Amino acid sequence: MEILKELLMTKPVVGTVDWIGIAKASRAPMDSLEFAEIVHGGLRGDHHCRPGRPSKRQVTLIQAEHLPVVAGLLNRKDVPPELLRRNIVVSGINLAALKYTRFRIGTALLEGTGNCPPCSRMEENLGPGGYFAMVNHGGITAIVLEEGTFSVGDSVTPVEAK
Repeated sequence: MEILKELLMTKPVVGTVDWIGIAKASRAPMDSLEFAEIVHGGLRGDHHCRPGRPSKRQVTLIQAEHLPVVAGLLNRKDVPPELLRRNIVVSGINLAALKYTRFRIGTALLEGTGNCPPCSRMEENLGPGGYFAMVNHGGITAIVLEEGTFSVGDSVTPVEAK
């Protein structure tokens, strides 16, 4: 993991927030936001946000570059991000490189906790084959280390661990 951190820090790598979404209740449609607040527990207003109840899946992120791949695997023209039920769509940085590292989104500090595997909802949302189309394309999960705010267009930047 130390080598990965060194490689990640060898040159400036910055991503961009392309989309933000929350669901106010389980199975509720995702609401698209231009601005969000990250609090301990997740994105304020999201039904998965549970301050005071530790979870490695406080925030979910998916890479924008994977959306056309998933669409292609399903013979679809596109896949709207709200169907994938992730909180943040990021472009320009490989999210796999942020697993187990710290990174900033806007003023918030997060730490990647692992992969975000697909759930059975992908079959429902994307149709037959949706689950397998998302395998290895589901993004990552993260925990909140420092609360903050962010907007569509903000930077996603890895930071060195203290």
